[in-house]
Amino acid sequence: MNTKRLVTLSIFLSISIVLSIVESFLPVIPVVGAKLGLANIITLVVLYLYTPKDAALLLFLRVFLVGLVYSGIWSLTFQLSLGGGTLAVLLMILVKKTNRFTIISVSVMGSLGHATGQIFVAMMVMSTPFLVYYLPVLFMMSVPAGLSIGYTSKMFIKRANDLNLIETAEN
Repeated sequence: MNTKRLVTLSIFLSISIVLSIVESFLPVIPVVGAKLGLANIITLVVLYLYTPKDAALLLFLRVFLVGLVYSGIWSLTFQLSLGGGTLAVLLMILVKKTNRFTIISVSVMGSLGHATGQIFVAMMVMSTPFLVYYLPVLFMMSVPAGLSIGYTSKMFIKRANDLNLIETAEN
């Protein structure tokens, strides 16, 4: 990995950490457990500009570092974030590999995957299968969030390419 690429990915990681922490202070969605997922803009951008491995690594480092600094390792918040993030990034990688969907569709799938992962982790931690009934509520929030994150990511990538700002995996 060349130095410019490593520095760019490190900056992306830093931005995603800041977005994750800042978003935790914003009560923008009145549904328990729902967030816009601003840090996922960076995960999606890295998935499209770099490699699936880079996107997954960035996500796991972000979840771990935010957990370490902010919520605490192995706290419920950390576990939910790790479960949701893992399923989200796996779904986004798989859906993107088909080359049949736009970045916005990939984002929506990631958002739905994140909600599903969180619910399943919560069901295991709390030992209650009834939390699965909360999934439709989270899905109703996930679709608009995924659309907005996907659109924002698309615009970011377009602007970065227009300005030749990003050293991609191909360069």
